[in-house]
Amino acid sequence: MTTSRNSNGSGKRLGELALQIAGPVAVLLLIGGVWQGCVTAFELKPFLLPGPLKVLEAASSNAAKIAAATGRTALAAVGGFLASLAAGTLIACGFSQSKLIRTSCYPYAIFLQTVPIVAIAPLIITWFGSGFRSVVIVAFIISLFPIITNATAGMLAIDPDLSDLFRLHRASRLQVWLKLRLPNSVPHILTGARTSSGLAVIGAIVGEFFAGYGSDNYGLGYLILQTSNQLRTAELFACVIASTLLGIAIFASMGMIHATILRRWYDA
Repeated sequence: MTTSRNSNGSGKRLGELALQIAGPVAVLLLIGGVWQGCVTAFELKPFLLPGPLKVLEAASSNAAKIAAATGRTALAAVGGFLASLAAGTLIACGFSQSKLIRTSCYPYAIFLQTVPIVAIAPLIITWFGSGFRSVVIVAFIISLFPIITNATAGMLAIDPDLSDLFRLHRASRLQVWLKLRLPNSVPHILTGARTSSGLAVIGAIVGEFFAGYGSDNYGLGYLILQTSNQLRTAELFACVIASTLLGIAIFASMGMIHATILRRWYDA
């Protein structure tokens, strides 16, 4: 009986997984068919809109170059994301400890979200030079705000009864932060991290538009800019698809970490 139930449970999970995969694949095939149909029906020139087969051919012939560029962009995005996760959590700790600090400094945190990154990227390059470091800084800036917002919300959303309990036992400010505010903020921090992980990829690519890495070492942003200027549209589409896949991979990885930690954090 137990074996039968386990078998049924495994079969159900496999069926759900197959359904989750089949849906996106079917939509992808539909988009590819419509795309190829439009290119054929309207006789569009390849430099305007190449067909999916042309894009696959360009991706295959430039696979090594695109893979190397994707790796550099991923490294910059992950570096900026981890820096924003650490800095955002520390800033949120300061915001949660003092209303004066929060009201005085929070508008400047909003500034990071509202100012166009393309406006300050040239300044960053002027101050820090072109190359990997500037790209990481741009990715850091664009991915910082969601961490600050969610972590601050989590550290402030304390159950009043628990707060009274800690006060009753005369817990110090450090004890309240370590044993109450920080644990309570973990789900919020992870939610902000999922958003920031995708933004970090965007920040890295935007940073590469301006900073680049050099003629021999470059990321996807530089490659997208180069192929666009030279009207190598099929290769441009391949780079855009690689950027999309990179964003999905980082977001999915963060989602798995999110689910794993919360499953252990909230055992029930």
